[in-house]
Amino acid sequence: MVRIAILASGSGTNAQRLMEHFSASALAEIALIGCDKPEAGVVERAWRMGVPTYLFDAAALRQGELQGELERAGIGLVVLAGFLRLIPVAMVQAWRDRIINIHPSLLPRHGGKGMYGHRVHQAVLAASDQESGITIHLVNERYDEGRTLFQACCPVLPGDTPDTLAQRIHGLEHAHYPAVVEQYLRELAGEHGRKVRTP
Repeated sequence: MVRIAILASGSGTNAQRLMEHFSASALAEIALIGCDKPEAGVVERAWRMGVPTYLFDAAALRQGELQGELERAGIGLVVLAGFLRLIPVAMVQAWRDRIINIHPSLLPRHGGKGMYGHRVHQAVLAASDQESGITIHLVNERYDEGRTLFQACCPVLPGDTPDTLAQRIHGLEHAHYPAVVEQYLRELAGEHGRKVRTP
């Protein structure tokens, strides 16, 4: 069974869906929630689901303390769910093609440093885009530039605000993220049940 770590910085609705999805899975388990904001809602969600939580700060991320914790926990896949920091190069290399992120736009549009949450939806509206959506992608050394695994679209409606657009985007995230993570795990395992390696 693959041990998954979720890294999150916010309320944790996507983390909640992932924990629920894999709670009875024979393929993988959510073994750890990592959070860089002690007050974030995801911490309480993890507690309610009985998933261990590891709190860390920016220095611990840069200096490899988080990576060491993930290695000790035997983590085979890292899933970002509203995590706002850039993953260090050493960690990307240790989990090459085994870190997944979700972004609230149709990349490559409206991605990059500082583009998250309502900032993305504001940019979509400012550009008069006709549609938006989500991109689930692998993580590399640069913000939002890893290989795309999946995209889903929704219309941008007349009169939309960042809040109303965010509601539709969140619906796409909750509907698709757990299933795409599971499908990617199955692809990693291959047809003959090869184990997903850990660093």
